[in-house]
Amino acid sequence: MEIKRDIYLQKLISKKNNGLIKIITGIRRCGKSYLLSRLFKKHLLDEGIAQDHIIELALDDFANKKFRKPEELYNYIKSSIHDNDIHYVLLDEVQYAEEFEDVLNGFLHLENADVYVTGSNSKFLSTDIITEFRGRGDEINVFPLSFSEFKENYEISEDEALKEFMYYGGLPFVRTIVDKGEKADYLSTVYKKVYLSDLIDRYGIKNEPELEELIHILASSIGSLTNPNKISNTFKSVKKIDIPAVTLKSYIRALEESFMINGTIRYDIKGKKYISTPFKYFFTDLGLRNAILDFRQQEEAHLMENLIYNELRIRGYQVDVGIVTENGKDKKGKSYRKQLEIDFIASKGYEKYYIQSAFSIPNESKMNQEKASLTKVNDSFEKIIIVKDSIIPYKNDDGIRIIGLVDFLNNKVSNNL
Repeated sequence: MEIKRDIYLQKLISKKNNGLIKIITGIRRCGKSYLLSRLFKKHLLDEGIAQDHIIELALDDFANKKFRKPEELYNYIKSSIHDNDIHYVLLDEVQYAEEFEDVLNGFLHLENADVYVTGSNSKFLSTDIITEFRGRGDEINVFPLSFSEFKENYEISEDEALKEFMYYGGLPFVRTIVDKGEKADYLSTVYKKVYLSDLIDRYGIKNEPELEELIHILASSIGSLTNPNKISNTFKSVKKIDIPAVTLKSYIRALEESFMINGTIRYDIKGKKYISTPFKYFFTDLGLRNAILDFRQQEEAHLMENLIYNELRIRGYQVDVGIVTENGKDKKGKSYRKQLEIDFIASKGYEKYYIQSAFSIPNESKMNQEKASLTKVNDSFEKIIIVKDSIIPYKNDDGIRIIGLVDFLNNKVSNNL
């Protein structure tokens, strides 16, 4: 089974020969190596690039162990460039190489080398890239499969595909497993043996049980506002454990840097400013999130919100949580002031969308509740409510577009989103 990953392939193609190191990052097991070594290499060959102008090394392969030494790696690449034409250097799992940052910087001085690398463990993170390359690297962040990718060549109904996608997530290898019990076992094992181990090794975390408990708390509260102080209080009151908020903050940062979770900041729409705390956290892969909780706590409304967030990020949008203030008077004439939340503000260049995730809208009262925050926004950008069930898309009297989740995931919201 071949999944095309066209979003990322086109990004790589558009960045060819731009003078920067192309750095493919993302959560482990999301398909970075497949993208580079299979799909992009095939593109180069189809474009007529000679095989001897594609220099490829998988540094996690024991056969290539000697190239993990910086001098060996650099000299091998340099000696493989045998004429003045562009040579394409594809390095998989580059973090296995010692002093790889210096080696990559050295490649920038090779005029006819176009360099692409992947790194998939916690030694190779976006913050490292910012520090080490300072504008000389071009990052392509790869996500697990989108719903559209997940259902490629999958002969089941879209409703069944969505149910499976929300339960087992989008790690490409999981998609190839037929037995559902084996899917669950794989996810549970890879969480413990790969993701958790990476975090502990990189950050020298000694309180493994507390880290696991934090991950459980975040997994249980996707889409809910929280912060390290609140979580610290939960540890004290429920677990009778005193963990400083500053420690929890460092753990959360580690989870974000390893691409396991993403935090969203609240944005005051009328005040045009960000509110520093609390945050919402979403998991990059729902299958991992569910495995962390032993496949319990399947609150579909929260899973749906996480799914929408991930899809927006895959499409390249910056995603914030919106806040609008409502002023009014109650039935007794007493003035009130309260904040209303918009689940997502999706922004990309001049594009902007206000999006509400509503599991269902069974009656007018629920509709009024879901649209209340959207109607308080006075600009002309499109406002959307996404519901779980398949419906015929329509616009209500307030100009708000109502659309089903599957249509959204299939990119049928508007011309752009």
